[in-house]
Amino acid sequence: MSGLVIAMLLAQLDNMIVAPALPTIVGDLGGLEHLSWVTTGYILATTIATPIWGKLGDLYGRRISFVAAIALFLIGSALCGMAHNMGELVGFRALQGLGAGGLIVGVLSIIGDMIPPRDRSKYQGVMMAVMPVALIGGPLIGGFITDHLSWRWAFYVNLPLGIVALVVAWITLAKLPGGTGRARIDWLGTALLTVWITSLVLVTSWGGTQYDWGSPQILGLIALTIVGLAAFILVERNRPEPIMPLRVFRNRNFALAGGIAFISGFALFGAIGYLPQYQQFVQGSSATNSGLLLMPMMIAVMVVSILVGNVISRTGRYRIFPIAGMVLVVGGMLLFSTVGLGTSKTTTAIFMVVLGAGMGGIMQTSTLIAQNSLDRRDMGAGTGASTFLRNMGSSLGVSILGAIYAHQLTATFTHGGAATGGGSSVSSITPAALRAMPEAARHLFQQAVTDGISSLFLWGGVVSVIGIVVALFVKHVPLRTGQAPAPPAQPAQPASPGEKAAAEVAEVAAV
Repeated sequence: MSGLVIAMLLAQLDNMIVAPALPTIVGDLGGLEHLSWVTTGYILATTIATPIWGKLGDLYGRRISFVAAIALFLIGSALCGMAHNMGELVGFRALQGLGAGGLIVGVLSIIGDMIPPRDRSKYQGVMMAVMPVALIGGPLIGGFITDHLSWRWAFYVNLPLGIVALVVAWITLAKLPGGTGRARIDWLGTALLTVWITSLVLVTSWGGTQYDWGSPQILGLIALTIVGLAAFILVERNRPEPIMPLRVFRNRNFALAGGIAFISGFALFGAIGYLPQYQQFVQGSSATNSGLLLMPMMIAVMVVSILVGNVISRTGRYRIFPIAGMVLVVGGMLLFSTVGLGTSKTTTAIFMVVLGAGMGGIMQTSTLIAQNSLDRRDMGAGTGASTFLRNMGSSLGVSILGAIYAHQLTATFTHGGAATGGGSSVSSITPAALRAMPEAARHLFQQAVTDGISSLFLWGGVVSVIGIVVALFVKHVPLRTGQAPAPPAQPAQPASPGEKAAAEVAEVAAV
């Protein structure tokens, strides 16, 4: 567990530490036009690699694939620290992201191998509690490194922790079961997976920012995403060892748990990513303090995750937690949709506790439900698929809810008739520039930010209501106390050709 905790911390901490160093990196290396790719390249590589590492663990064994992922992450970190220009940094960040994709899915899959489902929740609760530690500590560590050391140490800091995780994992995971022995890689499925995920991530990253949503570039990427996904589904259904076994989606609970993961990722991470805008522009917090102001939510996530994990381990009951979690998320979202210019930091802290409690009840529980629906042979690939759905939900949420926020902000500011002066625009206003603006213009911009945040959280709440509906359909399947095969939630083979065709249609719809 010590090695797994360190590996999870590495995966969660990296982006948080690097973020404060990005302005300094640009000043040193140049290439401002490539700045977004320092983050996008990492996210893209991580998203692509997640299901692939899960399947490699099933084929070759969890120990060797996990150690290989740590090693690749460390190599990428070292190379990032030695980058001489922005192009090298982007490439090395992508290499680092390929390794990071194996860390999270590796940790969850190894816990799935080591610990029966009945006892698994309390260990997964500890792993989920690592996230708020990273979100709180990452910016502080990154800011300190940037101010007092070279920005290169934002990457080198991974090396000592990673080496410890590497050694501990290699020594302590020796008794994990090996792979299936059928080491046949689905290269065509991997290529198609890469194509449609890359296209989708580029759509969410570029749409509405670098290119208009109706531009040929975005429309072409959307078409490529749809065609690539359709081809991927057709290929995977006929592969003996698919990179993402679609059969796991025939299990009702697994498909519903994936839906909960996707919706919670969409609503939660999409909304939370823009909350610091309100804290800095309206409540007057600094960049560092806005990160610290998220502590009530992160502490709530940590406490509830551990509490829920222990309750599930003692009682074996879990169905109520995703339902209650989604209800709290909806409540938190709707509370945030009421914020105004005079809303105090204490009030927003209370709203954060409600939202964080909902997150704590959802994140590890959805993973537990998904894993309880899997056979051992699909543990890695299935866990990778579940993690992949949460990642894709987060990416789409940041993009779509961000577009809602930007549209509402611009509409309010433009309708008010404020002039930003010269060639400046709403997107170029910083907290420092806001303080220098005339009182009327400053008030109008703060109102525009408030309207944007309210609209964003309102739509996030609407999407979260769908999550409640999905959670209500989860069926309570007793948690296994050993590693026996998962009981099928539906018949594995329909009895008639008509039922078989209907099941295939349902399988594709679930994916």
